[in-house]
Amino acid sequence: MGSSSLVRAFVLLIMPATSSNKPYRVGRSKTGLGLFATKPIKKGTRIIRYFGPILDSKIPEQDEIENKYLFELNGRWTIDGSVRKNLARYINHSCRPNAESDVRPRERKVFIRAIKNIEPGEEINYDYGTDYFKAYLKPIGCKCDSCEKKRKKLRAEARAEAAKVKARAERKAKKADAKVGSAKKKKLNGKHFAGKVGRARA
Repeated sequence: MGSSSLVRAFVLLIMPATSSNKPYRVGRSKTGLGLFATKPIKKGTRIIRYFGPILDSKIPEQDEIENKYLFELNGRWTIDGSVRKNLARYINHSCRPNAESDVRPRERKVFIRAIKNIEPGEEINYDYGTDYFKAYLKPIGCKCDSCEKKRKKLRAEARAEAAKVKARAERKAKKADAKVGSAKKKKLNGKHFAGKVGRARA
């Protein structure tokens, strides 16, 4: 090995790996893994391509392939996004997303594009559509931020309503106790007075 080769090898060993220019990274999400912005992403920016082998529904073996990363382009063509290099498969569903799928059936391509400004550290998400939602998300309950906030709000409202009902019941019980107490007092006063009259002598 020549001296120049040794220098190159040494430089490679001591130099850290250069960071990716891509504005996203795979990270831990509350639903498993997700794709997160590492740089500001402007509204309208094409973020990433959703890719994988193209399946033809007219070929029985391909039509029988089933996994949760299938992205239907149209009635015939589907992208099998289960390949590991397809980082777009880590993008989670949201009912109020910050991105959308730009489907191009003729080109047999799908791109994920920002529909809002996305800040570094923010999770990238898009709406998976009604069919996917009904098949995979509805049975277990959607875990997106929008649905979580909605559930928290409903739980808080239910607790507040339960507290109101309890308070009303306690007020009614107090009123009822007060009425019973008042009635008993009147009765006792009447008996006491009648007793005095009975004991009077001529």
